[in-house]
Amino acid sequence: VHLAESGGGSVQRGGSLRLSCLASGVPYDRSCMAWFRQAPGKEREMVAQMDSADRGYYSDSVKGRFSISRNKVENMLYLQMNMLEPEDTATYYCAAYTATCYMEQFSVAKYRYWGLGTQVTVSS
Repeated sequence: VHLAESGGGSVQRGGSLRLSCLASGVPYDRSCMAWFRQAPGKEREMVAQMDSADRGYYSDSVKGRFSISRNKVENMLYLQMNMLEPEDTATYYCAAYTATCYMEQFSVAKYRYWGLGTQVTVSS
């Protein structure tokens, strides 16, 4: 399994970005995939997760602003981020574990595979 994020950058408050994660070797129907983020001095936190039935789950801080999606044919995971706030500034990581999941799974420890991250900076 290899995860590679792209799409980070710098935007102003209220702007949008779309993050992408190429998920090589991840079995689509037997995997749980997610986006985490980590700001300097803070713990890594879940942003959004997609279960094996393609249901999305979101942290309260991004609900209504962010949207997670997957493309089975291209082995891609996406995070559409709208109405960005300075508090969204962080390194964003794509993560996965290869087992079925049909529920919310926000534990960092559960995810075996991680990308190197992509930086998102939101200025005021």
